[in-house]
Amino acid sequence: MDWYFVGFVFESIGEILLGIMIIVVHRHVLREHKIDEDVLKQMKREQVIGILAVVLMAMGFLLQMFFNY
Repeated sequence: MDWYFVGFVFESIGEILLGIMIIVVHRHVLREHKIDEDVLKQMKREQVIGILAVVLMAMGFLLQMFFNY
């Protein structure tokens, strides 16, 4: 397997996770019509997913740059 491809996959998964995270939190706020303890709990959980997504995107970028040149 090509490392450039692995980097592309990591970056893509990170971008998808960020998109899903944003949609889920906004849907929850729209459904509740307020930011209460339940919404804050969800946001804290999504923060971990957001950090993972950013790490995957950074790893993907580095793999693509390192193995492309």
